[in-house]
Amino acid sequence: MSTTVFCLHALGSSSEEFVGLRTRLAGTLDLIGIDLPGFGRSSAVTGTTVEEMVELVERAIGRSGVTEWALIGHSMGGKIASVVASRTIDGSNGLFGLRAVVLLAASPLAPEPMDDDRRSTMLGWAADGEIGPDEAETFVDANTASRLPTEPHDTAVDDVRRAAPQAWTDWLVRGSREDWSTAFPPNPVPALVLAGAEDGDLGPDAQRELTLPHWTAGELAVVPGAAHLLPWEQPDEVADRIRAFWRRRVDHGPVVPAATARVIASPRVSARMRGVLAVRALPDAPDREPRALDHHQLDTLRALARVVVPQPGERHLDLALRVDAQLADGLGDGWRPDGLPADVDAYRAGLDALQSETAHGDDHLAEVLDAVAAGEYTPSSGSLDADQLRAWLEDASVDLVKQWAAHPATMAAMDYDGFANGGDGVRKQGFLLLGAGEREAWEPTGAAR
Repeated sequence: MSTTVFCLHALGSSSEEFVGLRTRLAGTLDLIGIDLPGFGRSSAVTGTTVEEMVELVERAIGRSGVTEWALIGHSMGGKIASVVASRTIDGSNGLFGLRAVVLLAASPLAPEPMDDDRRSTMLGWAADGEIGPDEAETFVDANTASRLPTEPHDTAVDDVRRAAPQAWTDWLVRGSREDWSTAFPPNPVPALVLAGAEDGDLGPDAQRELTLPHWTAGELAVVPGAAHLLPWEQPDEVADRIRAFWRRRVDHGPVVPAATARVIASPRVSARMRGVLAVRALPDAPDREPRALDHHQLDTLRALARVVVPQPGERHLDLALRVDAQLADGLGDGWRPDGLPADVDAYRAGLDALQSETAHGDDHLAEVLDAVAAGEYTPSSGSLDADQLRAWLEDASVDLVKQWAAHPATMAAMDYDGFANGGDGVRKQGFLLLGAGEREAWEPTGAAR
């Protein structure tokens, strides 16, 4: 089944701008457009601040019931998508299942760069209570590298004309200037940032400077022959880039079963735990450069992972890459076997000692690891002796198993739901009070202890 993608449009546009992409990506992704307040068929009465637009989108995602989803945000919608993604990945909005984000000529979390004279002109278009046909056409033509074909041109112009003047004005005066850049830490969700080669304020330089730093797993691509209205100008190119990104970067690794995803999104799970599980559930980047190990060492660790933690099915976790990140971030369990050097040095030495054994296949490597665990294998090279190599292998095996067991899809397979023990409401996780005869705050008066 295709992953659902919620699409958030640009200023003066609507969900209509994603019709072409929806057709082109059918079979890979299922695109659903959301009209933001005051645009398309959506009333502005629900509110036009960034916070109010974010809440509208979050409610729509929650009502949909989907448990595996992504976001596409264009221009104004890019800022909204970035906030929704950040609040999803920290667990605070109660959503779960976000796989990736695509940002098209996105308004950044920081105040959007915009020429003051152009802002003033655009505000003047809505000053008399409606945006006229000439002004709408001027807006569309100014934001495209060349004039659009008749049908998309007319649809884009009609979208501008039916924008609520108050929503149009509110974005230019307030929403585009809101600064959310320090509200969240950098986001690890896989992100594709597309910029039109001929865009002005929100072109490649702005995306590289203002948008990309927020996404630790982000990548920037430039679309030739396009300015700002990417879905209208280059729908084939944009669809091809999204499809390639999805297949290469997102569509692999285990997916959390729907029933478990709904539990994680429920009030029984705290925001902090939901955020932890959201990060663990993100797909690995198969082409990511190792951070603590070299390429040969990472390949050796991948071979060890196949033997130590054989994973069923076709969608596997890259356990070696996750352990590499653990080493780079210094996030070990704090324990080190006696006689071993620091974790990173021990891993490098242990993997170097076993590298030559991986050339003979996994069955051979399994026999070697059995000999190492029994203390019967003497390394032919490297700085570790037999006892040290045995101790390191035991430690490395624990790390690999922990990375596998910590993934929420694995927890679902094991029927483990110990993370759903109270949430942030009156029945908070853990115990508020300890002691015979005491009553928890959530218990009714007279509850027996």
